[in-house]
Amino acid sequence: MCRWFAYISDSEPALLEDVLVRPAHGLTKQVNDHFLPKLFHHEEGISDDAQRAEIKQRNILYNEDGTGVAFYSGIREEYGEATGPRPQLYKTIQPPQNDINFKSLVMHSSSTCVFAHIRMATSAVHEFNNHPFAFGRHIFMHNGTVTEFMRIRREMSALMTPAAFENIQGSTDSEHVAALYFTYLAPDDNWERTYSVQEMKRALDKTISTVLQLQKKLPGEVEANSLNLCTSDGERLLAVRFRNHATQQPPSLYFSTVAGVTLNRKYPGHPDLAAHEQPQADPAPKAAKEHGNHVIIASEPTTYNENEWNLIREWRFDAHCIKLIAVNAFSQEYRCHGRREYAGHTGTGECLGVRVLCRPPRVVGERTLPWSGPFLVRSESLDICATRGTP
Repeated sequence: MCRWFAYISDSEPALLEDVLVRPAHGLTKQVNDHFLPKLFHHEEGISDDAQRAEIKQRNILYNEDGTGVAFYSGIREEYGEATGPRPQLYKTIQPPQNDINFKSLVMHSSSTCVFAHIRMATSAVHEFNNHPFAFGRHIFMHNGTVTEFMRIRREMSALMTPAAFENIQGSTDSEHVAALYFTYLAPDDNWERTYSVQEMKRALDKTISTVLQLQKKLPGEVEANSLNLCTSDGERLLAVRFRNHATQQPPSLYFSTVAGVTLNRKYPGHPDLAAHEQPQADPAPKAAKEHGNHVIIASEPTTYNENEWNLIREWRFDAHCIKLIAVNAFSQEYRCHGRREYAGHTGTGECLGVRVLCRPPRVVGERTLPWSGPFLVRSESLDICATRGTP
C-alpha cells in the first residue's frame, strides 16, 4: 500500500523538511520501513493469526514508485490572480531520498496545509500517476485500491463532467475517484471556490456509493475496496478510512493534534534532535502552548511516541468499514468566533448529524465535558442526530 501525510493548521506553518524528512520515521523513511502501533487488536470471531497475516501482507512491499507533495501558498493572491491560497505541486518518479530537487524544495518551503504521498504502483510508473492530484485550488490523494477498476472505468468516466474528465492526466484508479468526487462537489466545475465541510462530505460519500454501485453490476463476486482518501482546499481538510469488508481492516490511518509541536524545530523536544544536529542557538525556544491549532493525518505515525497518535478506527456497519475525519476548524469565518464544525458518517447511507459548537465535547463515561486546547473530534464522540442509513 502507498503512504501519505497531511497537515493543516490555523496559524502555524510547517517546514516541509521538519514533517517529511527530518523525523526518524518521516514519510521519506516509510518507503521501506513501517511503524503501525495499535493496528492489531483482538476481536471476537476473527483469528488473531489471520489478522496478523493480513497486516503483514498489506505492508510487505516498498513504496518506491514515486513521490508527490502539495503545499499551499499565497503567491497567486499576492499578485492579484487568485483569492485565497493555491497548491504548489512537485512530483517525481524517484523515491524521495534519491531526489535532490525534492530535498531542496522541502528545506526551503513551509505552509499551513501540506499533503505528501509515496507510491506503491499498481499501474504505470509516471509522474502523471503520482498523488496528490489538483483540481483548481483543491487537492486529493488516496491509499488503497478500487477493485475491478478497469471494468468500471468507462462507466465511472461517463458520470464525470467533461472538465473533470479532461483534468485527468494519468491512468490510476485514484485520479478517476478524484475526478468523480470533484464532479459531485462542483457540478459547474468551479474548483476555484471553497465548499463547506457538509458539501465536501456529501460529495465524498456519493463518490464511494457510486463506486460500490458500479461494482454491483459486475457478474460474480467482487473483492473489497480500500479507500483511504484525503482532500483539502487549503482551509478545510477531509479524510476517510474505508474498506467494505465484514472483518478486514482498511489500510492504517492515524491522526494527531500534538505531534506538530514535537516535529517543529522552533519548539524544544524534537525526538530525533540528538541523532542529527545541535539544538538551535536561540536561548528561549518557543513554548508548546504557542503552537497553533493543527491536525496531522497520516498512514503511519511520524514520531515514535505512541501517545501522540490515535488510530482512526473503522466504523463497521452492514459490512462497510468507514471512518471520516472532517476538519473545518481553520476557516476564517469560524476562527474569529472560536467556532468549529465537526462531521462524521457511518457509511454510504445517511450521515451523522453535523453540529456547530463553540467548543467540541469530549466524552468521559456517561458525561460530556468541555474541552480546551488544540483538538480534533472523531465521529464516535459526536451525538447521533440522524438515522443511520443502509448502504
